[in-house]
This record gives sequence, C-alpha cells and structure tokens, in this order.
Amino acid sequence: MSACASIVPCIAHDEFATREVVLDHCNATFAKLSVPERVAWSLENLPGQHVVTSSFGAHAAVSLHLLTQQKPDIPVILIDTGYLFPETYRFIDELTERLKLNLKVYSAGLSARWQEARFGERWKMGPAALEEYNQLVKVEPMKRAINDLEVGTWFAGLRRSQSHGRKHTAFLEWSNERWKVHPIADWSDRDVHRYLTQNKLPYHPLWEHGYVSIGDYHTTKSIHEVSEAEQLRFFGLKRECGLHEIDLASI
Repeated sequence: MSACASIVPCIAHDEFATREVVLDHCNATFAKLSVPERVAWSLENLPGQHVVTSSFGAHAAVSLHLLTQQKPDIPVILIDTGYLFPETYRFIDELTERLKLNLKVYSAGLSARWQEARFGERWKMGPAALEEYNQLVKVEPMKRAINDLEVGTWFAGLRRSQSHGRKHTAFLEWSNERWKVHPIADWSDRDVHRYLTQNKLPYHPLWEHGYVSIGDYHTTKSIHEVSEAEQLRFFGLKRECGLHEIDLASI
C-alpha cells in the first residue's frame, strides 16, 4: 500500500493526481488486500476522527467486530429513528455489552410521537413524504453526528451483493477532505456467514424469521412477504434511506 499511502496526503491539493486517479489506484490496491488489512491501512493512513456507523441490522456484528478488534474505542454511530424493532433495541444492548462499544446515539430533534402529531405517518403518504421523513429522522442526525464528532473517516458495512443500487460500491470514497471506507464491499453472504460463525457472533434475532434487510418496523418486510428483494424496504419505492447517499462535501 506504500504507493497509495504516498499519494493520499496530496489529494486535497491535486499536486500529483486528480481525485479520480487516486481513488481508482487505491480501490484497485484495496481489492488485493484482506479485509483486516483494509481496515488496518485505513486506520493508519486516513484522517481521524475515525467512526463506524451501524443500523444494527442483520449482519451488523461483522463490521463492529472488525473495527473494534483493531480500534476498541472507535465511536459507533447509531441513528435512532424511534421506530426500530424491539428486537433491534435489544440487539443493540447485546452487542454494545459484548463488544464494549463506544456507542454514540443520534436522533431527530422531534420525538417519533411528536413527528406523527405534526406530520402524520409520512411513510404512508407517497415518495415525497417518505423522502422528507428519511431526511428528518436519518440524514439530518447523521450530518450532525459527522460535524459533532469532527469525522475524518467513516467506515460502513455496505456490500455490493446487498442490492442492485449497491453493486458498484467502492472500497474508498473521498469528498471535502473526508473519507468513506467500505472494507467488506466485495463480500458475499457466504463470506459474512463464515466470519460470523468463525468468530461466534450473532445475526440479528429477526434474521431467522426472514428479515434480511432490517430498518424501521413500519417500512421493513420479511422475505416471506415480498416477491423480490427490492421490496424488502420502503414498500419497493426505494431501497436506500439516504444515509449512504450523503454528499460529504455538503457537510
């Protein structure tokens, strides 16, 4: 990784290469590394504060374990919408205790009940209202977390095999002097299962009931309730809530 490391500090000034050239080079190099090596290099070479985000979904234990094995005190950002499954809240408690997580919980300025009183159940009101809901309860708190914690490098557990919209997920993204790292971008479901099994880590408790993509209880379906994977979240209107579409340059 020495070649990549020598270029990274110069990106902001474009002294030796354009951002695209640097990212292409680093992503190609990352593809040849093991996942622990990707994490180690990122922690050593990319700017702090380092954080990892988690929705504490089906495979959350993988990224949390990978990061805390190398940086035990890394802040773990959770965006709490107030509408997570009861099983999710219990899973958060379980993993926080088991992995000794440095959990940082962010939420909207208005409670879930207050939002409903003011706006109604926006997730039932069509795409525009759903987008407004996601922006208020997920995107805005995430932007606030990035600013509050002065984040320089954000780790996330996105994988290309998760959905059509994630099939081009890069290992590394860069914008406005902030980095986003997806160490397991190329992992399959089998890779995830192998890691969980080898490290004696749990799936989300709803996994065994057919919930393979888990978010708010009112917009999440099990595989037994849908005809295709794209309908698992948000009634098939969209798959992403907006968290991983944040433009880091706008923060």
